[in-house]
Amino acid sequence: MFPINEQFSAVVKASLEAQISMLAALSAKGVESVEQIVELNINVAKASLEDSSTTARQLLAAKDPQEFFSLSAAQAQPAAAKVIAYGRHLAGIASSAQAEFTRATEEQITETGRRVSDMVEDASKNAPAGSENVVALFKSAFGNANAGYEQFSKSTKKAVETMEANLNTAVNQFAQAAEKTAAGARARK
Repeated sequence: MFPINEQFSAVVKASLEAQISMLAALSAKGVESVEQIVELNINVAKASLEDSSTTARQLLAAKDPQEFFSLSAAQAQPAAAKVIAYGRHLAGIASSAQAEFTRATEEQITETGRRVSDMVEDASKNAPAGSENVVALFKSAFGNANAGYEQFSKSTKKAVETMEANLNTAVNQFAQAAEKTAAGARARK
């Protein structure tokens, strides 16, 4: 009796089912990422405790202040390398999760857009005479919404790429500073 209403209901139902599926997948990815971060932090904490214990024993065994300071300085580079490795691993986890979220969101929006576009095309074919302006207005609004989403998506991707580049730059600068500190300590020996 009302084919447009039935089409609209079918599109809405399919869209809701797809959104629920996407949210479940994203939730699972979020939990997986949190698990990876927790595991990383536990491993780092264990390693840190072991390193601290070893370092403390070495420092307590120092025979004079010069040896104490040499041992202290020698710990700078390995500690910095571990911090850098931790940062890179953490960034990898975050980047992977972000990529999965972006992929799933783009798929969802593309599929929903396709369904709505198909529905609009079908509705415009069955629209009563004189409603061409309304259909054209709806198509234009839908097109503008899609263009806005595409621009938002491009901007978000650019922001994430910039953030990752800045993180890599910071990690590299930290590594260089740690190397200079360690080199200075070795030179003083």
